[in-house]
Amino acid sequence: MILNIAIILGFQLAGEVLARALALPVPGPVIGMALLLAGFLIQPKLAERVLPTSQGILKHLSLLFVPAGVGVISHAEALGQSGPALLAALVGSTVLALAAGALTFVGLARLIGDGGKDSA
Repeated sequence: MILNIAIILGFQLAGEVLARALALPVPGPVIGMALLLAGFLIQPKLAERVLPTSQGILKHLSLLFVPAGVGVISHAEALGQSGPALLAALVGSTVLALAAGALTFVGLARLIGDGGKDSA
């Protein structure tokens, strides 16, 4: 299990090194994840080896949100002062994102002439 975690972190480190060395606009962990995917495709036994460890990490994913929760609690005063503005921004951006997605879907449906109807 320790070796599997080292493999995952090694790919993340490789992504960080590439991102910084080449001044790429993509975060290092994203590059590392792409490298890990490439490694899985090239060497399927690597995927089989890392699978149990990655499933264990995913089972306990909520633990990774503890630092974010601590940050929210430690800045509770600031949240209290600007809470209504933050709430308005969250609700507004969610509504706008849903509207943009719906309008895009409708526009594409009209463009391809389907109109959302099944052909069956």
